[in-house]
Amino acid sequence: MKSFVVNRYGRLVFPFNFFPELDFSIFESLEQFAAVIKRDFEEKAPSETDIVARLEAGLYRRRHELLRDLALNLFWVNRYAMTMYDKRPTRWRDVPRHRDDVFLPVFTPWDGAGPVARIEAGYRALGPTWDEGTEDKVFRILFDVFRHKKGAGRSCPPSSDGAGDPRRPPEPHLPPPRVRPRLPGLQLRGHRRVLPPSAELEALSRQAMVLHNQYRWDRGQTRLTEVGRLAPDDFVVVFHPRTEEVLQFIRRVKGSRRERLRRPTPVEARKPASPYPPVDVRARFAVQPRLEALAVYRGERVCTNDDLIRNAAYCWSPMTADEIREKTGIEQRRYTELELEHMALLAATAALAKSGHGPEEIGALLFCSCTSVKMMPSVGTWLSGQLGMFQTHVSCDLVAACAGLPYGLAEAVRLLQEVERPVLVVCGEKFSDKIGTVRTSRMIFGDAAAALVLAPAPAGAPSDIEVYQTYASGP
Repeated sequence: MKSFVVNRYGRLVFPFNFFPELDFSIFESLEQFAAVIKRDFEEKAPSETDIVARLEAGLYRRRHELLRDLALNLFWVNRYAMTMYDKRPTRWRDVPRHRDDVFLPVFTPWDGAGPVARIEAGYRALGPTWDEGTEDKVFRILFDVFRHKKGAGRSCPPSSDGAGDPRRPPEPHLPPPRVRPRLPGLQLRGHRRVLPPSAELEALSRQAMVLHNQYRWDRGQTRLTEVGRLAPDDFVVVFHPRTEEVLQFIRRVKGSRRERLRRPTPVEARKPASPYPPVDVRARFAVQPRLEALAVYRGERVCTNDDLIRNAAYCWSPMTADEIREKTGIEQRRYTELELEHMALLAATAALAKSGHGPEEIGALLFCSCTSVKMMPSVGTWLSGQLGMFQTHVSCDLVAACAGLPYGLAEAVRLLQEVERPVLVVCGEKFSDKIGTVRTSRMIFGDAAAALVLAPAPAGAPSDIEVYQTYASGP
């Protein structure tokens, strides 16, 4: 993933959402890939028939609703081309004929005159949602792509045969002149001189540019031509896999390369022979834990719901900032430009200062996180060094997702019995550069770190932790 940046308008930008990337290295079959495509594109996108039907039924109240559906339809049509390939206009004489990493897209002719006319008329009949000028510009971009669609998206497979196959169905064909973009490409740090008046419209403007950049030539000059009728100097659109992982996936599903070893299948889960009871700390342990200090570092930059919607990826479901607040109760979250371990260090330093203990008094350090990218050395070891701890009984990381804090505290209670010295438990998560385009989670998580000092309680003093129960369910 990529960290957010702050553009020249002082607004957050999530570069990963500009062009989301699928991890093709984990797909073993076409069925797995198709399931992801269905989730991210098909389940959200209305067909041309659906859009026309909604227009005729009067279900669109304003232009933005129609524009959003039109964009979703076009992203679905381009679902394979965008996620898998780079498009390169190439003279037919220069197209390799016998390579398995060069492809021509398969299309079938589509008569879109009816939907094109109805959608254009329907848009003109609707009133603007926020800004008529911006919405008209977005419509021109989207409608230009829609009007010049040469094939229905359903007929474009995720992987087709090589360019030299003589049994090709009709192909997209570009004549030589004007094979160049008419609009500038998308810029990550702000691509508009005049900002749209709403987050939703800003996101749609960017998504329209992403769609435009899929066809960076004069679309009015394109036509479908059978492969056998192409002249040597004609231009065709050649598809090249975007990454090596995409190419390897294509080879796997076509069976042209040795299959990878099968992964072991999981065993059906069985309940334990006897349930694991809660741990009574007072009865089980001689050294009782005392919470001496707690310190927190929160991300320094606020990310509002508008910021999330402004950066909405094209594979997101339609959603507004108000809907995020209504569904989650969350209006904003905090992100940081620091690294995760630096947040953790700030929280740990503050917790030690509050407790009054020096680094030489700490017996163990546990760092709990599921978003750490520092593996060797572990963040726990790194923190020990940064905090001036020459030696500890143990300094290590613990990965338990949302259960990191209770798991860390439980382990700290056990360690107290061995070291009989304060234990520092640090928890930290940085989700701003991990969530990416996972719409259902992006709105919930932020960046923060917390640190606790757990020390032996004075003789006869009560325990601050009376009972704990850690629980992990395999299924």
